[in-house]
Amino acid sequence: MKRNSIVFFLIALWACQGEKESMTSLRTGEWRATIEIQNQLLPFNFEVTSDQERGYDIYLRNASERLLLDEISVVDDSVNISLHIFDANIKARILGDTLQGLFIKNYEKDYRIPFMAVYGQTYRFEKGRAQTETPDFSGKYEVVFIDKGDTTDAIGIFNQQGDSVTGTFLTPTGDYRYLEGNVVNGMMHLSTFDGNHAYLFKAVKQTDGTLSGEYYSGKTHMEFWTGTKNENARLPDPESLTYLKEGYEKIEFGFPDVAGKQITLEDDKFKNKVVVLQLFGTWCPNCMDETRFLAPWYDQNKDRGVEIIGLAYERKDDFQYASDRVRKMISKLGVSYDFVIAGTNDKAKASETLPMLNKVVAFPTTIFIGRDGKVKKIHTGFSGPGTGPYYDEFVEDFNETINELLSQNLTLNK
Repeated sequence: MKRNSIVFFLIALWACQGEKESMTSLRTGEWRATIEIQNQLLPFNFEVTSDQERGYDIYLRNASERLLLDEISVVDDSVNISLHIFDANIKARILGDTLQGLFIKNYEKDYRIPFMAVYGQTYRFEKGRAQTETPDFSGKYEVVFIDKGDTTDAIGIFNQQGDSVTGTFLTPTGDYRYLEGNVVNGMMHLSTFDGNHAYLFKAVKQTDGTLSGEYYSGKTHMEFWTGTKNENARLPDPESLTYLKEGYEKIEFGFPDVAGKQITLEDDKFKNKVVVLQLFGTWCPNCMDETRFLAPWYDQNKDRGVEIIGLAYERKDDFQYASDRVRKMISKLGVSYDFVIAGTNDKAKASETLPMLNKVVAFPTTIFIGRDGKVKKIHTGFSGPGTGPYYDEFVEDFNETINELLSQNLTLNK
């Protein structure tokens, strides 16, 4: 009888503990997270909301961006956060007001980075000691990134209010999206985390007003950079970087769509229409931004005689993997235009899939084709909404190009 009582007590105790564990919850409200890259702490902010029907949602916060994560599962004392359209997760233990775990890229071998988050913290970078005078980093800068002797020209745009800074970098192949940070002990710190890419920038202002900085990306990549204030700084013409080789006028391909059906530009759906080709990958945040523009634009303009085909270049040479990634992106972003699986994200191999091009320089690359099937323009890279007026300029130019192509072809058909 005594033994039965002990067993009953242990079962009841286990049941209570199990019930307690199953009731572990993720606190709603503001959190500050850090991931550790190259002995540096990269901070980002997020907000947790909860709804009885939807469960948990998380919004990644980078400057004015609020990136929704809506695949959150809490089991016992652990949380698993699927990072939007990307093949990546955050897995962590819930320890009251803190989370401790890992940021994991599933498509890369052994890519596991320490992650920690603290509830109730709303700042970005640690403030450091009291600052008697805070240098002002605001302005437009002509930037050079230096990677082991190789250089890349860029434009840096920073807006500072007090010691808080937002901004971005534009490069010939794309932008660094929404950056946010602070001036700490005289040094500008900026970071962004979009669920796949983790960027950290630092810079000091020299006595002559130039900037000298460092750039950290992911587990291993690091570059130095310099900046000189220049309101007239410009990048190479994005329409001059990728072009048709001599003797070519058209793009030709045959790629499977996500269901395996072969798609070509000779299909009836695309004949006598303006066609936009989007070279992209679901791993690419700039491509995500462009898709967010193209998806509603297509819904509003497809009846005018325009089609879009997304050519997906994914991280693995595996049709099922690539197809699954593209299907998820289609669902998340509500895209109704066509997609095909074109290859992998290796630029040299991607160039081989479209041998009529000089080379694939960047993802995304946007190719405009007239109703006669001939290539009219190729735009390399993308300036997303985080670039402000540069994004507005892209949208205006995109619409002008489509209108011109439709007008030209309508005139020819009269």
